Amino acid sequence: MRLANASDAPALAVLRYALRSSTGVATEPETEFLRRCTAWMEDRLKTDAWLCWVAEEDEQLIGAVWLQLVEKIPNPRSEAEHHAYLTNFYVDERARGRGIGSQLLRAVIAWCQTRDVHAVILWPTERSRTLYERNGFAVREDLLELIVESAR
Repeated sequence: MRLANASDAPALAVLRYALRSSTGVATEPETEFLRRCTAWMEDRLKTDAWLCWVAEEDEQLIGAVWLQLVEKIPNPRSEAEHHAYLTNFYVDERARGRGIGSQLLRAVIAWCQTRDVHAVILWPTERSRTLYERNGFAVREDLLELIVESAR
């Protein structure tokens, strides 16, 4: 487990494509998506706008999880002033069932515990819910979501 850097972007884009194309039909050609996603990831990893932890095996990336700190408005109470948004959590199918996902998640949580983070938020898949629950995540009743429809 380690933090990703900009040179990891091409391999991370491949993992992103594998994740998202496994949950529905990809509408963008793979080569175009990989080019666009690689550039986006390189830019974000150069600036610390996003953090990404990766798992490697035989010098190949086999898993990754992305995190973005979301700054809260200053609070006069004793409460941490950031949320952490966790997304794009993926472990290659051939590497699943060996605790790699748990190790990645524990690394993210440990990092958050050393920062000014109030809560880690995410949108789980049905398959990932048990992993998050084993690591202390809970379904909240005080969070609302609005899926924004395009005005076009």
